[in-house]
Amino acid sequence: MNMLEVKGLVKRFGGLTATDHLDLDVREGEIHAIIGPNGAGKTTLMNQLSGELPPDEGAIVLNGVNVVKETVHRRARMGIARSYQITSIFLEFTALQNVMLAVQGASGASMSFWRPVMKDRQLAEPALQLLQEVGLAADAKTLASALAHGARRQLEIAMALALHPKVLLLDEPMAGMSHQESAGVVTLLRQLRGSYSIVLVEHDMDAVFALADRITVVVYGKQIACGTADEIRLNPEVRAAYLGDQMESI
Repeated sequence: MNMLEVKGLVKRFGGLTATDHLDLDVREGEIHAIIGPNGAGKTTLMNQLSGELPPDEGAIVLNGVNVVKETVHRRARMGIARSYQITSIFLEFTALQNVMLAVQGASGASMSFWRPVMKDRQLAEPALQLLQEVGLAADAKTLASALAHGARRQLEIAMALALHPKVLLLDEPMAGMSHQESAGVVTLLRQLRGSYSIVLVEHDMDAVFALADRITVVVYGKQIACGTADEIRLNPEVRAAYLGDQMESI
């Protein structure tokens, strides 16, 4: 079953076609990676999926419903979450308090940052479960400002998961991480596979090939290939257009 379908998506900036009649499908529970060279249109595509950027043509279908005209917030309510867009991390709050606020926001309740929220067990219990899910339960009482870069990304993912998304959009979640931090995020995303449909844009090819059920390769806004890791490794058009000798070490 396809949880997300992109049909004939087009985005132009003057004379530049950043998304060129792109088709994409994301199956329920899979990790679907989108790769391509710099300037391929990957971030533009993610911005259209999340609702930040309206396409000029095409459809974005979430679980059978065309959401192309919906706002970022409406799409989030309907099930498309993008980790760093759900809310900013409040550095002066603990990891638990940050997720509690995300849980409150997802419930539709009015936002408040003071005592009633921080002592509300109806918020604390699901927030603790989310921290457990992303591997941060031991850091529940740690200030976000004291978390390492990788742990902050895990916290962002926990906050996104508070929305109970059908599709989770992750744009370079391992950027700026150490090897050890990247390995931690790879482990986390493996654990999330099956529970969420994940669209992953990532330059770390080791991570992509370790994680992705399927990979779509985008060049100049067009899909040039889609398949499993092995199919993409062996695709001569992909090698010529993008991967080249990178593939020899993967």
